[in-house]
Amino acid sequence: MRWGHCLPRASWGSSLGKGLQLPGECFPFLTHWSWLLRGDRPLGPSRAFIRHHGSSVSSAPPSVRQGQLFRSISAAEAIQRHRRNLIEWFSRLPREERQFGPTFALDTVHVDPVICESTPDVLLRPPAELALEHQPPPAGLPPLALSQLFDPDACGRRVQTVVLYGTVGTGKSTLVRKMVLDWCHGRLPAFELLIPFSCEDLSSLGPTPASLHQLVAQRYTPLKEVLPLMAAAGPRLLFVFHGLEHLNLSFRLADAGLCSNPEELQAPAAVIVNLLRKYMLPEASILVTTRPSAVGRIPSKYVGRYGEICGFSDTNLQKLYFQLRLNQPDCGYGAGGAGISASPAQRDNLVQMLSRNLEGHHQITAACFLPSYCWLVCATLHFLHAPTPPGQTLTSIYTSFLRLNFSGETLDSTDPSKLTLMAYAARTMGKLAYEGVSSRKTYFSEEDVRGCLEAGIKMEEEFQLLHIFRRDALRFFLAPCVEPGHQGTFVFTVPAMQEYLAALYIVLGLRKTMLQQVGKEVAELVGRVGEDVSLVLGIMAKLLPLRALPLLFNLLKVVPRVFGRVVGKSREAVAQAMVLEMFREEDYYNDDVLDQMGASILGVEGPRRHPDEPPEDEVFELFPMFMGGLLSAHNRAMLAQLGCPIKNLDALENAQAIKKKLGTLGRQVLPPSELLDHLFFHYEFQNQRFSAEVLSSLRQLNLAGVRMTPLKCTVVAAVLGSGKHALDEVNLASCQLDPAGLHTLMPVFLRARKLGLQLNSLGPEACRVLRDLLLHDQCQITTLRLSNNPLTAEGVALLVEGLAGNTSLTHLSLLHTGLGDEGLELLAAQLARNRQLQELNVAYNGAGNRAALALAKAAREHPSLELLHLYFNELSSKGRQVLRDLGGTAEGGARVVASLTEGTAVSEYWSVILSEVQRNLNSWDRGRVRRHLELLLRDLEDSRSATLNPWRKAQVLRVEGEVKALLEQLGGPGS
Repeated sequence: MRWGHCLPRASWGSSLGKGLQLPGECFPFLTHWSWLLRGDRPLGPSRAFIRHHGSSVSSAPPSVRQGQLFRSISAAEAIQRHRRNLIEWFSRLPREERQFGPTFALDTVHVDPVICESTPDVLLRPPAELALEHQPPPAGLPPLALSQLFDPDACGRRVQTVVLYGTVGTGKSTLVRKMVLDWCHGRLPAFELLIPFSCEDLSSLGPTPASLHQLVAQRYTPLKEVLPLMAAAGPRLLFVFHGLEHLNLSFRLADAGLCSNPEELQAPAAVIVNLLRKYMLPEASILVTTRPSAVGRIPSKYVGRYGEICGFSDTNLQKLYFQLRLNQPDCGYGAGGAGISASPAQRDNLVQMLSRNLEGHHQITAACFLPSYCWLVCATLHFLHAPTPPGQTLTSIYTSFLRLNFSGETLDSTDPSKLTLMAYAARTMGKLAYEGVSSRKTYFSEEDVRGCLEAGIKMEEEFQLLHIFRRDALRFFLAPCVEPGHQGTFVFTVPAMQEYLAALYIVLGLRKTMLQQVGKEVAELVGRVGEDVSLVLGIMAKLLPLRALPLLFNLLKVVPRVFGRVVGKSREAVAQAMVLEMFREEDYYNDDVLDQMGASILGVEGPRRHPDEPPEDEVFELFPMFMGGLLSAHNRAMLAQLGCPIKNLDALENAQAIKKKLGTLGRQVLPPSELLDHLFFHYEFQNQRFSAEVLSSLRQLNLAGVRMTPLKCTVVAAVLGSGKHALDEVNLASCQLDPAGLHTLMPVFLRARKLGLQLNSLGPEACRVLRDLLLHDQCQITTLRLSNNPLTAEGVALLVEGLAGNTSLTHLSLLHTGLGDEGLELLAAQLARNRQLQELNVAYNGAGNRAALALAKAAREHPSLELLHLYFNELSSKGRQVLRDLGGTAEGGARVVASLTEGTAVSEYWSVILSEVQRNLNSWDRGRVRRHLELLLRDLEDSRSATLNPWRKAQVLRVEGEVKALLEQLGGPGS
């Protein structure tokens, strides 16, 4: 994990001696913490700091612990200023860490990764070709705590130099950060002075001569006063060199001569070599961190102890990490200022589900062996379940995650090509990932992996790069499969990483056919010589009567255009494959991609599929999402820092090809979950103009049955909220919406003509949002369906305020909303304030005769109301008769529907009533519905006996049959 880009040397010495600076200022220290302080670049996956084993002792104030060397007032004050500066720089949280809550702090919550002592014999042993499994530590060597790194070895000899090594993602950077903060807070009393260095920072100096004192003073100005005392500090002085793989150390005398004077000018690498030789400051303690491939750059005779950072090899450490991370209070990000936040009960539920998944020996346990992936799991869960910071996407989380772990690190600092580690991974792991997606598989044999790693390798330098990648980063991307029936195969560490790398492989243009490769070489060759040849042919054509020369001249111009068309066809083919993957009919009735991702992390509740059952087809619905996300400007900027630049022209041409295919296939009517996936693609792309053009034909937004989490509400609002054309219908029935979700979706509601919010458990608080919606000057809703929500009379009191000021609403359904007598009387009193309403449904609300009659009279006097639904209320036979008589006492006015009959005839709305019952049979109180149906059946029998018209009798008998069929479904009498 990189510590940052290098600042000019001139800035180092000018600011470090000052007091604590403002966040916007540039700190000249290790530049990793300079951008950390500004908050404009994310930090690596941080581990919350809690001791689970061997911690250093007491934590008295550091000033009390000053040794005899720095007892002068000036030296003690310099050390204190040094401590304060380090605390300030190392404790700053970037935006990606602040999402875990305002109380989150790196020096208060941290789970130490396991550090196992190693030996030179283990390091020199040749590794297996694909040694992805974690090798157990040698017997008799217990894990080490930070405070035990410099304890005497097994032979009782003093340890002065410790080398910690670990693959990418095991937590080397966080461990160093934790050690520095421990020293600053007095938890490492064995050292009076700690001086950390970034080897990447030192490598940027090149061969420019500098003394040890200059290197220290340029970075830590307060330490200028104690430089003369460093030689006498002995083992109580600790140097920390992080990221040794960035330095090319040579211990040959011809390259790094012997030097014992800390004030003598040498190349920075030579200074470090003499420190490691113990020729300069021979008593000082030194801690070095590095990747496994660079361990051999220090001869073993100069190393007192080797330690391998083994990550979270214990499942309990993973559980502790998740518990600490996920139980932090949210920062309160809310879409549109809604203030949505995850409750403690919801956070506890996430932790419990995740713990159960870990206990089940799921593949996620193997993934979370690396602390970095624990961070990714927590960040993904926060994205799915907690308030989402503006502009954050799933693709940006994965891109940030890779930048945190790889940054712009080169694969091999000694290689002149300076190929970045991430670029190499995109070429090799991306190829494997894309082949898996195209062949719809997630399990890979050793031959599959080796084929992608070794494809096209012919030179010794290429084999050397492959060897380094295998040792340092292969375990980061691939893990041994632990699923039953797939032992001996490999999978990507988390499933979504395969789809991300496959998308990256495509957008970087790494997938090329043989025709493209040959055509590119020919086009480049013709382009280089074409101008000169064309000039010569033009002169010859004027001097000599050669008719073939103009033809040859034109052919030279055609070749580059032909190649351009081949590339364009390839982009269209990729776009076609991406869109087909997005709209696969086989995936039409599965969960949306966000729910799928949550299930892959938290597990699926209920019995698992038996291993002997036929396997389900693999789903790769995140692949097109990542393709769109990687084309966004923000992600392209981060990829450029990783050494994987995407040119603006390539991004534009890819986007045009995708838009063309989406415009063709995106007009079809999609199931709700697939429609949400389509909207999520546009959210990941983060291009409003692109989305507005592609979605201009969308007229119906049907997301019925989709569980609308805060994130999904944010996705829909971000994609559709800024559109210009109206939506004929927005159906959000049974979506588990809450008032915060309604507030987030307000921009979408303002574009809707019909809005369905049935079966969402919306209470009176939601009516405040609906009131504001109805009173908005841009509201164009004509139909509002709120049935089967516990609005109560309190909610209706807010709704009537909105009705009074609204000029668009014509149809309002308040079926089964718990209004009671109070609600209906309130509607009766306020109904006249609205002049446009045409239909009002207040059926099944438990209202009695008096309230129903009052509302019916108000409806008869309303100037525009045409239909009032009052059936399934607590009406007596006399009350139903009065309502029927009221409908026939005057011409005009609203029709009142209170029963299946009108006099001796069947009501023309009988099918409406029974269809409502059929639709809500499983959600309504079955006993109460049965009682109402029995009353309606009695009315039908009375009407049938009171008429002599055979046609009417036949109609009544038909409706009686429908009612009896419903009673049989409810378990009531059939006759």
